[in-house]
Amino acid sequence: MGRYTANPRSALALAVLALAGAFLMLAGAPVRADTPKADAAPAATPAPAGFDATQKQAIEQIVRDYLLANPEVLRDALIELGSREKAAAEDQRKQRIADLRAELEREPDDPVLGNPDGAITIVEFFDYQCGYCKAMKPVMQNILASEKDVRVVMKEFPILSAVSVTAARAALAAREQGKYQAMHDRLMGYRGRLSDEAVFAIAGEAGLDIERLKADMQAPAVAAVLERNQQLAERLEISGTPSFIVGETLVPGAVNEEGLRKLIAETRAKL
Repeated sequence: MGRYTANPRSALALAVLALAGAFLMLAGAPVRADTPKADAAPAATPAPAGFDATQKQAIEQIVRDYLLANPEVLRDALIELGSREKAAAEDQRKQRIADLRAELEREPDDPVLGNPDGAITIVEFFDYQCGYCKAMKPVMQNILASEKDVRVVMKEFPILSAVSVTAARAALAAREQGKYQAMHDRLMGYRGRLSDEAVFAIAGEAGLDIERLKADMQAPAVAAVLERNQQLAERLEISGTPSFIVGETLVPGAVNEEGLRKLIAETRAKL
């Protein structure tokens, strides 16, 4: 999910072209009959002559024979090309994260768990219907219990079903009654498939006024948060949940507690 993969055909074509180019350079242009001798006075260098059809055919045969005799060269070229493309894609993603930092970490309408003034920010894109998101709940609780300088920005990203949208709207609307975290925790802890009825039953258990909640769910501000989160996900090429951003690193998918703590430590060291 969200990982960059090089196009094999494109990589193959580029590798072959690169090798062919190298052979062309090694082969050099044909020697002209009037080429000055080493001890002659230097003359203006003429433009290199192009290869005729016979020469091109000969060089192509050399390239073909070499690749057939040394296929590992092509393999190594493909590996190197893939590594370079992956590194370039990662650099581009880091730059996009930097460009979007304020929208990711400091939107006033985004719910924040943990220390609201924490120096380290984790951004989590999640869906209440996502089993992997639910599996991350105890990990996030452990992090927040022990990492006192961490704040977690909750990006409601309901992409799995219509009831995912209902749940996200209900959680965001619960802020109006000061009960976002209570609603969030209960939705994440719910076992089984959600339904609209289950969402409102959970809201009742969290102590919410259901009629007020339903009205607040329709507020333009709630729709605006979900729309903004969708646009951010598209710009960062996030297509699944959960997805985390810690510092300049985007982690698509669930991550174990050790891995998350390592990212937090690396980010803290850069402050």
